[in-house]
Amino acid sequence: MTQVSEQRPPRLLEPVTGAAAESVLARMAEHLPADEDVLIRVFADLDATRRYSTQWVVVTPQRVLVIPMGAGAVVDVAIADLTAVRADALVGGSQLTLERRDLPTVHVAYTGTQSVKFSEVARGVEHLRKGETFLINPTLDRIRCDKCKRLLPEKNGLCPACVRRFATLGRIVSYMRPYMGRTMVLAVASVATTAAELVPPQITRRLVDDVLVPTAEVAASKADRLTLLGLLVLVLVGVRVWSWLAELARGWVVTWLSAQVTADIRTQLLSRLEMLSLQFYDKRQVGGLISRVTRDSGMLQDFLIEGLPYLLINGMMMLGILVFMLSISWKVTLLILVPMPLTILWSTLFWRHMLRIFHKFGQGWSDLGNRLNESLHGIRVVKAFAQESRERAAFERINDRLAVISIRTARNWRLLWSTMSLITGAGMIIIWYFGGKEVLGERLTLGELLALYSYMHLVYGPMEWFAQVNSWMTRAFAGAERIFEVIDTTPEAYEDDKAVRMPRMEGRVVFDSVTFGYDKSKPVLHDIELEVEPGEMIGLVGKSGVGKTTTVNLVCRFYDVDHGGISIDGTDIRQIRLSDLRRQIGIVPQDPILFSGTIADNIAYGNPEARLEAIMDAARAANAHHFIMAKGDGYDTKVGERGAGLSGGERQRIAIARSILHDPRVLVLDEATSSVDVETEKQIQESLGRLVAGRTTFAIAHRLSTLRNASRLVVLDRGRIVEVGTHQELMAANGHFAELVRLQQAVSEIIAVQE
Repeated sequence: MTQVSEQRPPRLLEPVTGAAAESVLARMAEHLPADEDVLIRVFADLDATRRYSTQWVVVTPQRVLVIPMGAGAVVDVAIADLTAVRADALVGGSQLTLERRDLPTVHVAYTGTQSVKFSEVARGVEHLRKGETFLINPTLDRIRCDKCKRLLPEKNGLCPACVRRFATLGRIVSYMRPYMGRTMVLAVASVATTAAELVPPQITRRLVDDVLVPTAEVAASKADRLTLLGLLVLVLVGVRVWSWLAELARGWVVTWLSAQVTADIRTQLLSRLEMLSLQFYDKRQVGGLISRVTRDSGMLQDFLIEGLPYLLINGMMMLGILVFMLSISWKVTLLILVPMPLTILWSTLFWRHMLRIFHKFGQGWSDLGNRLNESLHGIRVVKAFAQESRERAAFERINDRLAVISIRTARNWRLLWSTMSLITGAGMIIIWYFGGKEVLGERLTLGELLALYSYMHLVYGPMEWFAQVNSWMTRAFAGAERIFEVIDTTPEAYEDDKAVRMPRMEGRVVFDSVTFGYDKSKPVLHDIELEVEPGEMIGLVGKSGVGKTTTVNLVCRFYDVDHGGISIDGTDIRQIRLSDLRRQIGIVPQDPILFSGTIADNIAYGNPEARLEAIMDAARAANAHHFIMAKGDGYDTKVGERGAGLSGGERQRIAIARSILHDPRVLVLDEATSSVDVETEKQIQESLGRLVAGRTTFAIAHRLSTLRNASRLVVLDRGRIVEVGTHQELMAANGHFAELVRLQQAVSEIIAVQE
């Protein structure tokens, strides 16, 4: 038996922080021997009188401690004295109930927000009380933000109020590094555009003060002023041409950059999605992930095209404008800028509020996509049960919620925009009153006042436009954070340099005390012990839900075991290079998945370089060649989306051919003949008989008679192995397997009579 290292039981340990941390830790140490292992340490947010306070619950293999804050006594509950443990939901709160033998029951009160956590605590203490393997979820689903404690838009999602916008912006900009040449062109074009916008007010000042209404200091003749007028107009024409060329260059470059950067992000996102484990997909809906690749990346591209360039240009422009305005009149400039702090404050207050709304807006689109995805993929079932009206009603409910969020988003944005306009409008009043006083006092010329007025519009225009930028930034950053959340998720360890390379495996598979559950606190398999020799065919038998498919999922390392270990050829499966492992395992699932393309493409999916002769040999072995050649285009026949152009039996045989061509060392047949008729099943069984020779095979079959040729049958019940032996041995034992066979035969006889 392969030895695996002893695994440490999962722990749920919340940090002890705050002013009373030392007191709590000291009291804990007083009641716990040094050698006792702390498995759970969590806080409850109500005290014994159900007032808001804190008390700590500490669980070891021997005891449960309840440590109240302050001077209250510590309650020490021995695990051996417990008769029942449960988390009770009550009106206005909940409580952990610890019932003891011949001793008073202990209650630990907490609010509803702590319910998920204390459900795990109750489950873990029950495992200890019953002497079972201690299994809890060490990481709990987050429904509130760890930082600000607000409710999250989606479970374990991002908090829109705590998005770091500058860090997000920096990360978006970092995707431009591979295109530094074009980025520099964009920067130069942006500077040129900014400079072109700053010149016209200066020309206006010269036109007024030196040409149209010359001051006393200007003693030029009418002819000289006419000449100067022509020159200034030519300069304006040149500036406009310059601005047009700079804007044209900037537009070309930013369009290319935004499209390329967004494409890079989408590619990286899809690459990460392909590399993530099945556990990631178990907790997420496909429609929501598709929304991140399409809609969120689209919003990001919109911001890169429209928002980011204008943000850069207007930022530079405001600096340049302030320099020019201060050089004309620092007093009037400071007065004009009085509304600016109010504008910044208003935008800041609205920022987080709008970000939360946009997160809900994005979640609404995700829900809509999920519903649409389910409805269209299940259209046959919808029509079979005449539930079109029900699906429409469900879609309308989600669509209506999205409409409400959309209206709320638009209303809030309009409020932000109109308020910004109101605040910035005060600048016009200031410049005409105080600037007019300066002109009347001959401390400012009319041309300078008009220049200040023009610059004021250039200042407040971007500030009002900042509301639009806020909208773009909010939408883009909310979408970008959703994208980066996926990109930052830890992928499967394909690139682990420490992994053991196994280019050729023999196929000896050993299960050593394997315990596993998709929810770690609810095991599906319990203490599985099994040794499979190379070339042996193992039939997995049992009722639905006993763990047959889960067993083969662990062999493929779609999931890692919670306790114990699985080894192949003496090496723990978790230490084998993942690409080597997957390359040598072939799977024929119960519901075969085919991809759009030809039949030949699908058979060669695991071996794209295969020649047509090899593809045809694999099809013959799977009894698929005959029906393929009967089709109009033979092996070039298009299968349609998800194989819609083929029958269930045809899809199954192509999946078998795909696995045959893959030439695996370990073969998994998960109800591989469930979708074919009896005659075809017989032919496939003959082909599989030749296929499994020399390969370690795990076969799951609904019809138990199809497993007669298995080397051994492993009978599972409630996640445990209850019988192991050949078909004849198990029938002779007249145990669990024999009962399953008799039950299946009885059902077959009933069906035969009805027919």
